[in-house]
This record gives sequence, structure tokens and C-alpha cells, in this order.
Amino acid sequence: MRIPVYLILGFLDSGKSQFVNGVLSDGLAADHRTLLLQCEEGEVEYDQRLMRNVSVAAVEDEEDLTPMFLRECEKKYRPRQVLVEYNGMWPLETLVEHMPPSWFLAQTFTFVEAGSFEVYSRNMGQLMSEKVRAADVLVFNRCTPELKASLRERNLRMVNRRAEIYLEDMEGKDEDYLTGEECPFDLSQEVIDIPDEDFGVWYVDVMDHPQRYKGKTIHAKLVMMRSSKYPDTCCPGRFAMVCCANDVAFLGLVAQGAGLEEYRDRQWLEATFTIAIREHPAYEGPGPFMDILESRPCGKAEPELLTY
Repeated sequence: MRIPVYLILGFLDSGKSQFVNGVLSDGLAADHRTLLLQCEEGEVEYDQRLMRNVSVAAVEDEEDLTPMFLRECEKKYRPRQVLVEYNGMWPLETLVEHMPPSWFLAQTFTFVEAGSFEVYSRNMGQLMSEKVRAADVLVFNRCTPELKASLRERNLRMVNRRAEIYLEDMEGKDEDYLTGEECPFDLSQEVIDIPDEDFGVWYVDVMDHPQRYKGKTIHAKLVMMRSSKYPDTCCPGRFAMVCCANDVAFLGLVAQGAGLEEYRDRQWLEATFTIAIREHPAYEGPGPFMDILESRPCGKAEPELLTY
């Protein structure tokens, strides 16, 4: 049996323990034995009324977080899921590299006290950066209007392109970080290189904001596909698992350029192209076109299958 691990990151007084109480109150541990690894003791205590199905194992020092300790926890508590309130001063690799083979990271939450973000970023940049980059859900709490504006000016989407980001005010009410104007890529580059794992993010952004990329030069690894509905139309892109293994979709853009006819369907290619906006029936109106400048066969991207 594989055991999901829910990792809760942040520095002291960032709201991690409060979040643990919240998810337990919502019934996370109601039906499954849960192991809670407490790697940092903050001011907020766990609500004992919610701990009926939860076993707590305290980890006081980073060197105690060993493969043997985690295996012993698995054997002793027999959890069906694991919550980890992680110490903000410890690097993530200490936990990730020592997890038993049956454990896997299911979701990572990062909490940041907005007023201390600049100080931590300036003085402990690497530790702060890895926690922001690792997040699936990123929450900045205790935000004033001025802090919200400052955080949006930083364009955190360029640091973590996949995370859901929320700004929480002093009363605990949250709002989406995104306003629709943020771009997850640096458009000032001469050639915008799309990392293999971020093609899905770029695809969504170019479909939503094609004018943003008009005339820009892009480099990416792609899979060649041809449209079954529109003969002779090349639409290279990537396969993506939207929610489960049975729900795989192809994310492609209409393309033109010399040499595309040489690639067979499902063949990988590395391409440099510019974006133009033209009419095509596949878009039911104007949409982004890839004008291929150069391409060559290449190996598979890593990961081969995108996930959301």
C-alpha cells in the first residue's frame, strides 16, 4: 500500500499548526489512521478533540529524521496517510531522500507570514526559495493591502508556475493571487526557453493571452501530431494527464514551417519558433500559430507526460 504524505512548509509562526487543526477539523483523519510528524513546535497547539485517529511523532533535531526512524514510525503507527509539519530551517532533501519506499508526496502546502517574507528572502534566500518552489498551494497570510500589492509586483508565478497562490488578509479572508495580468515567463529574453515540465503552464497562458506572445521567439521540446479533423494540419505539443491516468489530453498548437512533413506522429522534436495570430477552423477564430524557424529530432522530455 502506498502512503500519501501531505507536507506543510513554512517558517516559525507562519500558520502551519493552525492549518493542521483546520484540515483535521474538516475531517482529514476521520476515516484513516494518520501519522503527524511534528518537526517544529510553535505557539499554536494541536486541538486534542481532533486527534482521535491521529498519532503524533515529535522530531526535535534534523539528524533524527533518518530512514530508520521513518520506517519505525510506519511499523509502529501503521498510518494510511502522513502529515508533516516541517521545520522551516531544514532543507527539504532531509525528508524527501529518507522517506520509506511506500511513501510518496501527495501535496505540499507552504505558508508565509507576508510581513516577514522580504526579511527571510534576503537573509535565508535558499531556504525560502525552495519552499516557495516546492508548493502546490502557497498561502501568504496576514496581508495588508500594501503587502498584497508588493507581492503581486514580484510576479511569483515566475518562481512557481504550477502552484495555487492565495493572499490572506488580517481577518483570515483569502483571495486569489492572480489578477489575470501576471505572466509566468520572462518575456524580455531573446529566446524564451520553456522547461519540459512547464509546457502545460505555457500552453494555458498562450491560449489565454496569445497577444502576449505575438512575435516572441520560443524554444521547446514537442511531440509531433497531425489533426484528424483537419488534414495536413500539424499541431505539435505535449500529452497531459489532466486528473487521472484515464484522462490524457493532447495540448497542441497549429504549426507551419519547412521540414515538419519529415516528422511522423508521436515523434519528439526540439523546435525554435515564433508565435503569430491567425485564423484557423481548429480555433474557431484567431489563435496562436507556431512558425517553425528550426527543428531537429530529440529524445523524450522529462517528464514525458505533463500533469496538472
